[in-house]
Amino acid sequence: MLLPAAAIVVGLILLVWSADRFVDGAAATARYFGMPALLIGIIIVGFGTSAPEMVVSALAASDGNPGIALGNAYGSNITNIGLILGLTAIISPVAVSSQVLRKELPVLLAVTALAMFQVWDNEITRLDAFIMIAVFALIMGYTIYQSLQERNKKVVPDPDEGKEDEGNDMPLSRAIMWLVIGLLLLIASSRMLVWGAVEIATALGVSDLIIGLTIVAVGTSLPELASSIIAAMKGEHDIALGNIIGSNLFNTLAVVGIAGSISPMIVEPEVFYRDMTVMAGLTLFILIVGIGIKGPGRINRVEGGLMLATYIGYTAYLVSTTFVAAAPSA
Repeated sequence: MLLPAAAIVVGLILLVWSADRFVDGAAATARYFGMPALLIGIIIVGFGTSAPEMVVSALAASDGNPGIALGNAYGSNITNIGLILGLTAIISPVAVSSQVLRKELPVLLAVTALAMFQVWDNEITRLDAFIMIAVFALIMGYTIYQSLQERNKKVVPDPDEGKEDEGNDMPLSRAIMWLVIGLLLLIASSRMLVWGAVEIATALGVSDLIIGLTIVAVGTSLPELASSIIAAMKGEHDIALGNIIGSNLFNTLAVVGIAGSISPMIVEPEVFYRDMTVMAGLTLFILIVGIGIKGPGRINRVEGGLMLATYIGYTAYLVSTTFVAAAPSA
C-alpha cells in the first residue's frame, strides 16, 4: 500500500508540473511560428490544462480499467464546477459578461445531454466514441474560425495578455525542449498515477470507478484549479469561467471519446443516475446563474458556496457508500 500511495502522490506532483512545462513550451513554440495569441489561449492552454485527464484516461482504457477512464472524465467535470468554480466564486465572485461564454454555456449543456444519451444503454461503443470526437472537432473548428474572424476585436480577455514578452524571451530550442520533456513526463506521471490508483483500489476492494471519480479526478483537475483561482483574483472572470467550460467540453467529448475509441467500455448503471445526473445538474446551475435572469450574470459567493456544498455532499456520499459496500457482512 505504501508504494502505490507514494506513486499517486509523486504522480500527481509530476503531472501538474509537467502539464505546466508542456503549456509553456507549446505556447512559446506556437508564438515563434506566428500563431495568434487568442488561439494559443484556446488551443494550447485549453488542451494543456486538460492533457492530464486525456492521458490518464487513455492509458487507463488501454490497460483495461474503464472505470478510471470514465470516473476521471466525469469526476473532473464535477470537480471543475463544484470544487474549483465554487471555490473561485467564494474567493472572488465571477462576473459573466462575455457573449462568447453565454454561447458556450448552452453548448456545454447540450454536450452533457449527448453524453447522457450515449451512456443510457450502459456502454460506450467505438461508434459513440467517434461521434464524440467528431462533435468535439466541429466545436473546436467553429471556435477557431470565430476567433480568427474576430481576433482584431476585444471579444474576450486575452489569456496570454502580459505574457508576450515572457514567451518571446524563451529561446526556441528551450521551448521545444520543455515541450518534449513536458509531454514525456506527462505520460510517465499519468501511468504512475493510474498504477497506484488501481493497486489501492484492488487492495481496498474499492471499484476503479470510485478511485477515478475522487482521487484521480481531483489530481488531474489541479491545473484548472490553479489557473481559475489566479485568473479570478486578477479580475479575469471570463478566463476563469472559460477555463472550466473548455475543460468540461474537452473531458466530455475528447477524453471519453479517445478512451472509448481505444477500448469500448461497459458503463456501470450508477454512472448515469448518480454521476452524470450531478454533472448535468451543476452544468444547468451555472447556465442559469451565468446567463442571468434580471441582469448581467454573476456567480456570487452564496452560489459558489452551494456548488462547493454539492461537491462535498457528492464526495461524502461516494465515500460512505463505498465503505458500506466494502465492509464485510456480519
